[in-house]
Order: sequence, then C-alpha cells, then structure tokens
Amino acid sequence: MPRSTVLRSVSRAATVPFRSLGVRNFRLFAIGQVVSVAGTWMMATAQDWLVLSLTGDSATALGTVTALQFAPMALLTLYGGRLADRYDKRRLLVAANLASAALSLALAVPVLTGSAGLGAVYACALGLGVVNAVEVPTRMSFVSELVGGDLLPNASALSAAYFNVARVAGPALAGVLIGAAGPGGVMLLNAVSYAGTVTGLLLIRPAELLRGPGPGRESRVSDGLRYVRGRPDLLATLLLLAAAGVFAFTFQLSLPLLAKGWFHDDPAAFGLLSTAFAAGSLAAALATTMRTGRPAARAVAGSALALGLLEAATGLAPSAAAAAGALVLTGFAAVYFAQAANHRVQLGSAAALRGRVMALYTLILQGSTPLGALLFGLVAERLGVRVGLCLGGLAVALAALPLLSLGRGRTSPVPPALRLSDGTSDVESKLVSEMEKS
Repeated sequence: MPRSTVLRSVSRAATVPFRSLGVRNFRLFAIGQVVSVAGTWMMATAQDWLVLSLTGDSATALGTVTALQFAPMALLTLYGGRLADRYDKRRLLVAANLASAALSLALAVPVLTGSAGLGAVYACALGLGVVNAVEVPTRMSFVSELVGGDLLPNASALSAAYFNVARVAGPALAGVLIGAAGPGGVMLLNAVSYAGTVTGLLLIRPAELLRGPGPGRESRVSDGLRYVRGRPDLLATLLLLAAAGVFAFTFQLSLPLLAKGWFHDDPAAFGLLSTAFAAGSLAAALATTMRTGRPAARAVAGSALALGLLEAATGLAPSAAAAAGALVLTGFAAVYFAQAANHRVQLGSAAALRGRVMALYTLILQGSTPLGALLFGLVAERLGVRVGLCLGGLAVALAALPLLSLGRGRTSPVPPALRLSDGTSDVESKLVSEMEKS
C-alpha cells in the first residue's frame, strides 16, 4: 500500500472512537501486546510465589529478584534507546520477545520438574531485565511508526488501557492458575503467550510504517541527553516526572501498608483499595484516548498538581470507604499525568532521537519509583503511612507549581509553520544533523 494511502487511512481513522485501531499495523501490534502483557504480569506473580516458596517467605530474596530485574533497566535503558533509533524497531521487538519467551521457558522447565533453585530464578530475572532494557524504549518509540503523530496520543492511551487491564487481570488469573497448575504452569503459559506478540509483529507491513529520518551510523547515547538538555519543555516535563516517581508513584507499597496497618490487616480493605486505584487508572487511560494533539505544559502540570493533592487527601481519609473514593480519583490523576507527560515528550521529540528520548523517559519513570519506595518506607516506618502519603502528595504538588506558571498559553516550543509531517521541525532536524556530525 502506498505511503499516501496509509496517511489517508490515518486521517480518516482520526475521526472515530478508538481510532488508532483502524490502522491495520497498530491493530496487529495491540492484539499481540494484550496477550503478552497479561502473560508478563502472570509471570511476575508466579515468580514471586516461587521465590517465597523456595525461601520460606524471605522478603530479602524477593527484594533481590526485584533488584536483579531492575538493575539492567537502570544501567542499559539509554543504550536500548540508541539501538531503537539505529536499527529496525520491528526486528528488535521480535528478537526481544523471542528472548523473553526463551527465558520464561528456561525457568518453567526446571520448575515443572521440581529441580529449580533460587539461582535459576535470579538468572531469569537478570536476563529479563536486560531484554526489557531494549524492549521497553523500542516498543514505546515504535508506536509512532505504526500510527503517525496525529494518532499517537490515542494509540498511547489505548496501550495504557490494556496495560492497566492486564495489570489487574494478570495477577488475578495467575492466582487461580497457580492453584491449578503451579507456578511452573503459569511460566509455561507466559512463554507461549509471546507467540501472539511475535505473530502480530511479523504480520505488520513494513512498507506502511511511518518512519522518520534515521540517525547516522555514529549515533550516540549522549546525543539524546544533549537534545533534552537543549529543550526546556522536555527537560521540565521529565523533571516533574522524576518528582512524581519519587513522591507519588509508591502505591505498590503504600496500599498494602495502609490496609495492614491503619485498617488492621484487613484483606478485604486491601482488595477494596487496590480495585479503586485500578478502576481510576483504567478510566484515565480510556479518557486520554480522546486526546488529539500534544498536551500543553499546563495540562501536564495541572494533572501533577491534582495527583499530589489527591494523594494527600488519601492520607487524610477517615475510613476505608473514604480512602477508596480518594484512590479512584488518585488513580485517574496518576495515569492521566503519566500519559500527558508521555505524549508531551514523545510528540515533541525529533524522530531521529525519539528512541533515546523515550529511553530517558523510561529510565526516569522506572528509576525514580524504587527510590521513592525506599523513602516512603522510611517515612512510613517512623511517622506512619498516612504521613508518608501526605508529605509525598504535597511534594509533588509543589513541584508542579513552577511548570504550571511557566506553561500558561504554551502548547509547543516550535512554531507550527516550522513543523514537519513527522511532528518535528526543520529547526530540530538541523540540530539533530549537527549532533551527528559532532
């Protein structure tokens, strides 16, 4: 299909709900991702269960697995973004998903035969971390090639929607399957689930991808850092994202602590709080499918301000029901902010550097959250979980105020007349060209 025909189909799709699914390439990609993401969350649940079973409920061992899986993300994600900018993203994703399937299968077999030890779990976690350091920035930047700039906000929002559905459904389904087939059976099912993703990627038509100009052969990781440093709009958004990651995105830790401590170790309260947060997250993911352009700075800062205030309100809630109500709104604000920041960074980045910029986005989002969990744990242990929520929320709200005041009336740092079809500008193209020459 000619490129002009693809662009016309994208334009027509922009007028209907769930419009990015009208693009064949994105539809194939999304279907495969739904299956794979659910399998990934099932794998994480089964892996945690296996570690606790092998170690007699050792929290230290569980933390070690998490650290091993995150460390490669912290060290290698920027290099993964460079690979995404330099090589064919579709082929990189096929290779990454096949590697993940092989690692899942390599752990599933000894678990099923009863010969798995803790070392095998550690090795698998480390291997998956290395693969994810390449897969995550590649996947995020590949979406722009599937749908183009006009549909990118909608496609990104739909990706967040199925991610949040899988985050809720995956562990719940894993809990049922672990009882029926054990953790090894769940790991085997996860390995098989990658077939859906790989099949979808192989069916994508390369001729219909909306690729921008590629980087030179000497592209460097530092180019992405220099580019962001020279773009105050991107830098401010990423700094606010880091603040939210440290002080707000700690709900994986705060919700069980809230239920166990303040609500007297009530499993029903924990379920209520988790469901409320997930419901708000899903609602925000669906709401952002209506976005058609790059968010203004005020939209990013305003949603961060709302997130901070609502997190503090959760800490002040007098009952489980009141906390659940606050968490519905907090979950909405959290995903809405994350999506707004994602769209502002991705739609504002030059195509030749988008992989490296989104790798930096991923590194900040995922790297700041463990630090936030450590800080929140220390505050909660000494002052209580409610104080931790209040202080964290107020910190995010204060961090949002400078961007909120600076962003009035500003939606893009690049004049529309200079903007090219891929969402970048000729000014940016010259900047990228100079980077590649230096």
